[in-house]
Amino acid sequence: MVNRCLLFIFGILIYSPYSYGQQFHQAIEDNSFFIEEAYNQEFRVVQHISTGYYQTKTKDFVYTFTQEWPLGCQTHQLSYTIPYQSLGAGFRGLGNIYLNYRYQLWDAHNWALIAPRLSIIIPTGNSSRGLGNGVAGAEINLPVSKRFSNEFISHLNIGITLLPHVKGTTVTGGKVYHTLLSPFAGISGIWLITENYNLMCEVLWRSSEEIETSGSIVYSSETIVSPGFRYAINIGELQIVPGIALPFTFNSKQSVLNVFGYLSFEHPF
Repeated sequence: MVNRCLLFIFGILIYSPYSYGQQFHQAIEDNSFFIEEAYNQEFRVVQHISTGYYQTKTKDFVYTFTQEWPLGCQTHQLSYTIPYQSLGAGFRGLGNIYLNYRYQLWDAHNWALIAPRLSIIIPTGNSSRGLGNGVAGAEINLPVSKRFSNEFISHLNIGITLLPHVKGTTVTGGKVYHTLLSPFAGISGIWLITENYNLMCEVLWRSSEEIETSGSIVYSSETIVSPGFRYAINIGELQIVPGIALPFTFNSKQSVLNVFGYLSFEHPF
């Protein structure tokens, strides 16, 4: 069902009646929460992003810090994400660090913006404490962004995470190794009420694989529906964007209301 909805929305993006490169009023663009936009950083402009995600059922809290830098021009972007996790089970510490490269394939002169991303996952999280899987991995994502009018913009994501040769322990103490794949897809709709104040609704579906004690792979999936808002504060050339969302997480067993906070600083250098 989710896949059909995403294909339908993707078709709308492709066959949008709006002309290529249409000019719109200025608005907040690169400050989404769960869905990645296809806007690379402008030349000599850096962005610092902090997020906090509290899961009320498990009492897990994840803080992330991200920096995004243009690499010579807006076509190429480098970034990194450092997570710190505090798990309800009592473990806390650094998670896996992501090193990201994003290429601006299509820009505002095309019918939509497209900026594929490749990430290298560094296994800095302690796997014995549930802070990582203990292996280096990779992730690819295809963000597509389309502004339909002065009041509405949408973002689409399709991607997958790859973790090769993950070690699992069986109930008898034996060791097994599997490659774990986690596909994901999402869509967002953003209502640009004013230049500086936006209402947002993001939907993210993701599947995951884990190694159970029998040595086989068990599959699970969840859907996040996240309403929220963001507000831009402009002080000279510095833009500060705080935001709050209330993500609803749905899986086959339960639905849970969580809390998400966002804070971005963007400025020239």
